[in-house]
Amino acid sequence: MPRPRSLTSDQLASAALAVIDRHGLAGLSMRAVAQELGMSTMGLYRYVRDREELERLVVELVLSAVDTEPPDPDASWRERIEVMARRLRGAVGAHPAVVPLTITHRHRSLGGLRWSETVTAILTEAGIEGDRRVVALRGLLGYIIGAIQLEHLGPLSGPGTTAITELPPDEFPHMTETARDARNISADQGFLGGLAVLLDGLGA
Repeated sequence: MPRPRSLTSDQLASAALAVIDRHGLAGLSMRAVAQELGMSTMGLYRYVRDREELERLVVELVLSAVDTEPPDPDASWRERIEVMARRLRGAVGAHPAVVPLTITHRHRSLGGLRWSETVTAILTEAGIEGDRRVVALRGLLGYIIGAIQLEHLGPLSGPGTTAITELPPDEFPHMTETARDARNISADQGFLGGLAVLLDGLGA
């Protein structure tokens, strides 16, 4: 008779997330998660089939932390979309190495689907429907995920910006000037400013 299961999906996901937070996505393996849980690798296979299933559990754990309740109905649709964008950025940004997994497994996550359901409801109330709503949702997701990557995983927030300021100004006059300006913009300013540009387009 097989031994009864004693670990929950959340415990498995938490162990896998701890490995990712500490060693990056490349460090995620059945062996590493088994060690995190203090068990054998073969023992872990009693709970999950493979690394892909671990990935799905991690994405569900991270996205389940997103508050998907509709924002204040008295706020404008733009303000409500901003609230939802901030919520997603906060939850995923707390574990930036997970970003590539959210792209792969988001459509299977109830947390991610509930976030999208709330956002599409807001877009619908704003009169954004049909093909335009599809493009709007994808545009918002692409912007938020990309912004998280740039903020946490890309080099532009620090050394990259410095490197660009040192480019030959006669060859890259606009890039060097933009990089100098970028050093004065906080992560929040950059995120909300970019979001505002996107929402301006949706409202046009």
